[in-house]
Amino acid sequence: MIKKIILFIVMISLCITIAVGAAMHWMATFIKTPAAKISIPVTFTVSSGQHLTTIAQNLKSQDLVSNPTAFKLYVRIKKAATRIKAGEYEMNTGMSPETIMRILISGKSKLYRLTIPEGMNMQEIAILAQEAGLCSRKQFLSLCNDLDFINQCDVPGMTLEGYLFPETYFFSKETDCKTLIKKMISTFKKTFNRTWKTRAKEIGLSVHEVVILASIIEKETGNGKERPIISSVFHNRLKRHMRLESDPTVIYGVSDYDGRIRYKHLRRVTPYNTYKIDGLPVGPIANPGAQALKAALYPAQTNYLFFVSKNDTTHKFSTNLKDHNRAVKKYQLNQ
Repeated sequence: MIKKIILFIVMISLCITIAVGAAMHWMATFIKTPAAKISIPVTFTVSSGQHLTTIAQNLKSQDLVSNPTAFKLYVRIKKAATRIKAGEYEMNTGMSPETIMRILISGKSKLYRLTIPEGMNMQEIAILAQEAGLCSRKQFLSLCNDLDFINQCDVPGMTLEGYLFPETYFFSKETDCKTLIKKMISTFKKTFNRTWKTRAKEIGLSVHEVVILASIIEKETGNGKERPIISSVFHNRLKRHMRLESDPTVIYGVSDYDGRIRYKHLRRVTPYNTYKIDGLPVGPIANPGAQALKAALYPAQTNYLFFVSKNDTTHKFSTNLKDHNRAVKKYQLNQ
């Protein structure tokens, strides 16, 4: 009787060992075997707070795993269920479950490019952010005008205009609007380094005033080589207590601009109309790039006080009104 019991126990143990071995072999095969033989790109999304069961079922529905129950078991064996991060992930149906799990816990989700050209204002940047699917235009502008948020970002002025640094950024869909904007401001602060802050003091300007001046320079010329010369004109006028008389500042301050600046715009008194106010406008009119900021800090040494567009992205510069009027007739009035 005892021998039979011992034999029974041995048989049971053997069956269990075989079963465990078979299960281990099955799992080892499963985690290494792609769900499909053909590799097809798939963007897989994990929502914040999504349960492992739902994730596994979604993987099955997108042909990324063949057995959702097995995938759940594998994730739990690896104690990775709580390490899966929300986001969008670039995968393909030729990936093994093992690779898919590694991607889900890596947090390296799909990134979206957002390129901010130099000289764009915050209204235009808000549209780009919305088109990229990263932040609604309304929310973006709301934050740019939110004084509490502006103070949190340690930005002077009443808006974030001027501090949304032009650059190419990459953000995941999970990035919130505040983080997106803070990244732009952080890039500005890294660019406007200690040397530039010292230079601003040397020429008697605050950082905010430099940004204002740089934004005007950025909007006045499409030719990078002219920026220091444009800057010299404005510096010379400021020293002589002459009004800047910059058309882009006028345009920024009106809501009925239709692509052509008119006499009524020039006559309208706004905090930005430098034909009507002395000195710099109340704030930046765009978001300048590094070269415009540098030009504002290091203007060319000239005696120029005027410039007029030659309609080829360059300008004719003059030291006196008589020569300037002659240039206006030549290049603008076609006389």
